[in-house]
Amino acid sequence: MRHKSFFISLLLTLLLVACATENGQVAEVQPEASANLTDTQVSPQAEVQRVVALSSLAADIVSELDETKLVGIVGSRLLKDDPRFQDITQVAQGQNPPDLEKIVALKPDLVIGVAGFSDKPLKKLNELGIKTLSTKVYDWQALENVTKNLAEQIGADPEPLLNRYKSFLPEQNNQEDKDISTLVLVSRKPILAPNKESWAGDIVARFGGKNLAAELQGNNPIGGYVSLSAEKVLEENPDILIVVNAEPTLLDSLKKEPFWQKLKATQNNQVYVFDYYGMINPGSVAAIEKTTQKLKEVF
Repeated sequence: MRHKSFFISLLLTLLLVACATENGQVAEVQPEASANLTDTQVSPQAEVQRVVALSSLAADIVSELDETKLVGIVGSRLLKDDPRFQDITQVAQGQNPPDLEKIVALKPDLVIGVAGFSDKPLKKLNELGIKTLSTKVYDWQALENVTKNLAEQIGADPEPLLNRYKSFLPEQNNQEDKDISTLVLVSRKPILAPNKESWAGDIVARFGGKNLAAELQGNNPIGGYVSLSAEKVLEENPDILIVVNAEPTLLDSLKKEPFWQKLKATQNNQVYVFDYYGMINPGSVAAIEKTTQKLKEVF
């Protein structure tokens, strides 16, 4: 029953992930359809002065570009201890929808939401005459596209932040001989792994990992993720296993599986635990940087 409850919770989280980003404590895992941004009544000709961000990633990007433009954010553990956000109004907490009255009171020029997740509040704000921007981020290229678009909207130079992103990645010549078979595991029952249509799948590939679930497809309702049987994990037998702590006890639970000790990665001590933010859900620039630093150590 406990596993069923956890899976339902994880499913809801990753479904938000698949079409959305984090609103407070939930997800910003992002995936999964197009690197394109969806503009809703936004004109780049009028420079934006007051921004409300409905995801921690958007808030962080705007702050990095020009912190004077950010007037509203969502409550998030990724932002709460960062002094840059201490005096900025929170327009949403936890899994609650954003407070439209609070947003309107901030008199924003632009409200940034997430396609598939923020659609309803963005539509209502549009009806009130407030400009909105709906975004999707499911891979590195989409992250760069979002950054360029936001920089254009607020009249900022994106190059310093784009160059910072580049510093997170390994040098190309260091990847040429790498093709290390890898599986990223997100849950135990069912065993879920990201394919190539996910943030995790994209960044693992960029660091030289050969994601063994990259080309797999299935009937899983979670976009960008596939269910694997124990037999399939044994068949693939990866050199490296990345376990994501979406469930705090996931690694201990996996160790109880009969297949676990038969895997090359386990036998060779090539099992690594990664934080949910940065690996599955980009979350923030700092979370991405921390994850990429760890990936450099693994690969």
